[in-house]
Amino acid sequence: MTSKLEIAPELRARVDAIAARSNLTAAEVIADALEHGHSLDWQEQFLDKVAEGIAAADRGEFAKRADIERVRNKYRPS
Repeated sequence: MTSKLEIAPELRARVDAIAARSNLTAAEVIADALEHGHSLDWQEQFLDKVAEGIAAADRGEFAKRADIERVRNKYRPS
């Protein structure tokens, strides 16, 4: 199904920015919001956190081995 949706320019700019940052189309960004409840605020915050994580990894800031093992052991089947 194809629909035409008119939205305010400010909202369209946010959708376009999210689409550009996430390699999605504007239609996919809107569909994600409608189908999964991922508001534009949520999507923007998610992308910010991903960018922060990538930047930290680029700086060599990773979890310590003990932290990784603790999480692995928490979810390892008994």
